[in-house]
Amino acid sequence: MVIATYSGLASGADVSAGKAGYAVCMACHGADAAGNKALNAPALAALPEWYVQRQLNNYKQGIRGAHRDDMFGAQMRPMAMVLTTDAAVADVSAYVASLPRTAPAPTPGGNASKGKAQYAVCLACHGASGEGNKALNAPPLAGQHDWYIARQLANFKAGVRGAHPKDSFGAQMRPMAMVLQNEQAIKDVSAYASGLPGK
Repeated sequence: MVIATYSGLASGADVSAGKAGYAVCMACHGADAAGNKALNAPALAALPEWYVQRQLNNYKQGIRGAHRDDMFGAQMRPMAMVLTTDAAVADVSAYVASLPRTAPAPTPGGNASKGKAQYAVCLACHGASGEGNKALNAPPLAGQHDWYIARQLANFKAGVRGAHPKDSFGAQMRPMAMVLQNEQAIKDVSAYASGLPGK
């Protein structure tokens, strides 16, 4: 089910070129960029350009996906390397942002009702509706798969993500993830965040 549409480019990127560049991403993330758990690929549709650009560049520069325990990030690094220019990264980011967001199916194991209380520490940056906030470098969480949010929270806690010296925004997330005391708390807050309406 489509639940959001694109509101316009923030940059001068070429969405048509981005669609062509996205071909390499499609095998894992899907034609609609809704993601695929079986391939460990998160939803990308409707993520903001600025966030997608940052993550692609982080993969390319070894800021993300280079940790020895980040097996899934390591799979992404060579895919990001295919985008050889800044323009190619910008174009693919614009194309992804142009796709309508879909509502992912919840994964069993998380309790969204319990997660609502845990989300209190997240809403200052990510927003009450999970819409994200560019000024705070916080991506939207609404519409992302709960299993992916849970994995990233666990990665932040373990130092798999956010520990690289050049990942200042990831470093901001690490203490926030530490507030979640156990795996169940991570699953619960992930279930809640995934189901938020966004903007």
